[in-house]
Amino acid sequence: MIVFDLRCKKGHQFEAWFKDSAAYESQRKERVIACPTCGVRTIEKAPMAPNIAPSRGARRTKSDKDESKKVTYYQAVKELHRQVAEKCDYVGDRFTEEARRMHSGETEKRGIYGEATLKDAIELKEEGIDCNPLPELPHTDA
Repeated sequence: MIVFDLRCKKGHQFEAWFKDSAAYESQRKERVIACPTCGVRTIEKAPMAPNIAPSRGARRTKSDKDESKKVTYYQAVKELHRQVAEKCDYVGDRFTEEARRMHSGETEKRGIYGEATLKDAIELKEEGIDCNPLPELPHTDA
């Protein structure tokens, strides 16, 4: 897995994880990647800080690296959940219905989140209605 700092054409910056660089390029060209802030699908890589390896005397163990990845992923997903809750309206199990109402112009377009079955999400996509699953917060050992 690889993480890239990305930026939408409106200037919002965010991180996204990909299998490899080719997966990023493919998804970018197909306009699958959407800005979590505004939904824009014109995305480019943002400048990233280099990943500097620790000195030879300060080598990290495999378990240190694994723990670091878990914390980073957890923090990223937690931040995504926070931003969605802050910027979008929670519509619960009315998500599918509300997405269709916005798409048809019955109600004002806005950011929403809620629950939908996989079948409902596929149907929305087939109808040309964008929706993306929000990753679950990983379980942590307390």
